[in-house]
Amino acid sequence: MPSTAIRRIAFRPAEDVLDIEFVSGRVYRYFAVPEGVAHRLAQARSKGSYFNHMIRGRYGYVRLPEWEPVEDPAAGDESVDNPDDTPAVELMPAE
Repeated sequence: MPSTAIRRIAFRPAEDVLDIEFVSGRVYRYFAVPEGVAHRLAQARSKGSYFNHMIRGRYGYVRLPEWEPVEDPAAGDESVDNPDDTPAVELMPAE
């Protein structure tokens, strides 16, 4: 289900990092986010509501200048900043 607040999300499991791009175009990276929280956000009926109740104010974050593409392991892309070589997972791609 498309979100009116969130354009796309990606999760980097090796780092417990969640990237969120809002429909406004602003991009934020949240730190120490449990994998289950990231997956529940992706599955939430209201992603904006879930974000406001379960993520906003609970995790440290930084604003990113732009969306950082997620590597596609099937395309042979390699992760440069991921020491485990665990690929990031785009849980909700942009439509």
